[in-house]
Amino acid sequence: MVTMRRFYLLVATLFLGLTACEKEVKQESQVGYVDPMIGTGFHGHTYPGATSPWGMVQLSPDNGRSGWDWTSGYHYSDSLIAGFSHTHLAGTGIGDLCDILVMPTSKDIDLNASKAGKRETYGYLDKFSHENETAGAGYYSVKMNSGVKAELTTSRRMGFHRYTFPQGEARKVVLDLAHTINWDWPEDTRIEVVNDNTIRGFRKSSGWAKKQSVYFYARFSEPFVKYTLAMDSTSSSSKIKEIQGRMARGVFEFAGGSAEPVVMKLALASSSMKGAEANFMAESANSFDAQVKANSALWQDELSGITVKGGTEKQRRIFYTAMYHSKTAPATYSDVNGEYQGGDYKLHKAPKGTNIYSTFSLWDTFRAVHPLMTITNPDIVNDMVRSMVAFYEESGKLPVWGLQGNDTGCMWGYHAVSVIGEAYLKGFRDYDVEKAYEAMKTSAMQDIRYTDLYKKYGYIPFDLTNQSVSKTQEYNYGDWVIAQVAKDLGKNEDYEFFMKRSAYWKNLFDPSTEFMRAKDSKGNWREPFDPISYGGHHHGNPIKDYIEGNGWQYVWYELHDIPTLIDTLGGPEKFTVKLDSLFSLPSDAGDASADVTGLIGQYVHGNEPSHHVAYLYNLAGKPWKTQQKVREILEGQYDDTPEGISGNEDCGQMSAWYVLSASGLYPVNPASGEYQIGSPVFEEVAFKVKDGKSFVITAQGNSSDNIYIQSAKLNGKALKRTFLKYEEIMNGGKLELVMGSEPNKSAML
Repeated sequence: MVTMRRFYLLVATLFLGLTACEKEVKQESQVGYVDPMIGTGFHGHTYPGATSPWGMVQLSPDNGRSGWDWTSGYHYSDSLIAGFSHTHLAGTGIGDLCDILVMPTSKDIDLNASKAGKRETYGYLDKFSHENETAGAGYYSVKMNSGVKAELTTSRRMGFHRYTFPQGEARKVVLDLAHTINWDWPEDTRIEVVNDNTIRGFRKSSGWAKKQSVYFYARFSEPFVKYTLAMDSTSSSSKIKEIQGRMARGVFEFAGGSAEPVVMKLALASSSMKGAEANFMAESANSFDAQVKANSALWQDELSGITVKGGTEKQRRIFYTAMYHSKTAPATYSDVNGEYQGGDYKLHKAPKGTNIYSTFSLWDTFRAVHPLMTITNPDIVNDMVRSMVAFYEESGKLPVWGLQGNDTGCMWGYHAVSVIGEAYLKGFRDYDVEKAYEAMKTSAMQDIRYTDLYKKYGYIPFDLTNQSVSKTQEYNYGDWVIAQVAKDLGKNEDYEFFMKRSAYWKNLFDPSTEFMRAKDSKGNWREPFDPISYGGHHHGNPIKDYIEGNGWQYVWYELHDIPTLIDTLGGPEKFTVKLDSLFSLPSDAGDASADVTGLIGQYVHGNEPSHHVAYLYNLAGKPWKTQQKVREILEGQYDDTPEGISGNEDCGQMSAWYVLSASGLYPVNPASGEYQIGSPVFEEVAFKVKDGKSFVITAQGNSSDNIYIQSAKLNGKALKRTFLKYEEIMNGGKLELVMGSEPNKSAML
């Protein structure tokens, strides 16, 4: 792509200090492969702008349009920019954030004409072409049709803007705190002029995050010569130093005719304006160019945690972009002093040395993002657990889908339990273990979110709520995780209790159809039953028994008990035949929600409930079938184009699946510590693990034709199982695979 070619040269200049060609830059630097435009088209819902690893700030262009494909603020199909805001969601199915919008312009602006959420009224709206965009890891730029060039980069808690205006034109910067998309709506906003180059304020809003507070502190590279503040339909002169109300806006004008760009540095905080100022003072020292270099270095350090050899240029672009996407959420939430707005909407302070994180898309990310993190980023796993336990202490429950100090309650299950339990069982213990266990158990025992029905009936009846089958199965898995932690802690009664509950899925298994099927409160099956029916629209349809899926997708959901499921379905041979049918059925999504994309038969890769399914052949003793299906998904469901993610990115889950699977591994049951072996796309993958060690996976003879494992050795000894253990990876070592074009049905068995 033209945009990425320019960014490779930028990396060469700013990061490597070279004037090398594109190929040489790529050989030196993983960061040069990252293309944030991947996923900005189709239903990927990613944003192309700048962020830092796990950063509080996601500084990215907003098209100014609401709608499902604009949940990140930007969609590749659009040709208008309304501005550059500082917070964005990465690939979700619901829209919020896009806080603190900034836009450079040379136009005369009537702030009173702008109507929140109606971009056609924004007097500063500008057109652009993708030919004039550049996007890379930690950097974004666009030259708009007006001739104004915007460049963006970030530190952990701050956005850096550089705006270059056409020679001789007016130089103005708009700050619009009323800007909103989708579910978000401002409740209280404030702009305060501190001096002639510094402003501060806040934006408090209600949306998916019901009570969100974002404070900011910003400084320009030169003094503004005049400014105008507006609130709703009232404007003020430069004599007014502050304005507060529901929809504050401002225009700051700089000396006209200068060729010098205007640089703006803007820090965020959830705690207070004082916190935002502290963040600014801690992270504002660099010039814009120095920060681009620093941010590239941060990303290079993160991305070099996995090095690959072989594969194609396209596969490396997809791989390192996926790795990049997997490290953009969860996002830093506490300020440099540890303060943050907690789950009770009060000010809290994290213990010294702890970062509090938010943006936990747990229904998605427990599957692969967090299992990947335990390998590549073990240094932050304890902080992730502390963040969830802190939310429990503040609000009385673990987050279900945590966003900006709120719990949106989106989706089902209590998958914070999976993340905490996985961490504990893998040896992460630098937190209050008893408090963490209390939080896990409390989440499972509270009579909320239909757990009262779950406890009473041993399943959730369809006549008392919708999506009853999936809800039951989600809770089953969480109960199994709690049981394993209870057992390790010597809490044997709890172990027996939660193990019994983890088997409740059997109460919804119908032997006559061999599917998981909805029952009512009297024990009667729902009639009629069609395993391919999705049951209508995603939101609130009373006959919908599955969450964003159907019977064919949810029969495999017993992540913690696949051996029993195999026996229940008649043993390995019958299980395999049924699994083959999943992939060979007509790819008809019929009455499905828009989330159901990326179909291979009735396998749906664009949505998370299917993500482990291709690896189930391993557990049925047919690993060559896993190898074939995984390669088919890797090749068919990902691309290096804006349409290159086949469904919502969901805060890194789609990408983490690719990173792990392209490396040759995937966790069917995340908390088990086992990673099933698939079919890597590279000749060599090296994970940096603890104490300077590496775990290396080699695939001799690997190619697009040679997808089948002929033999496997772990540390020089024949491997007679289809999985690796977490501790085997983290202790360092080598998995040696020999690949071929035909299945070796005895390999690893």
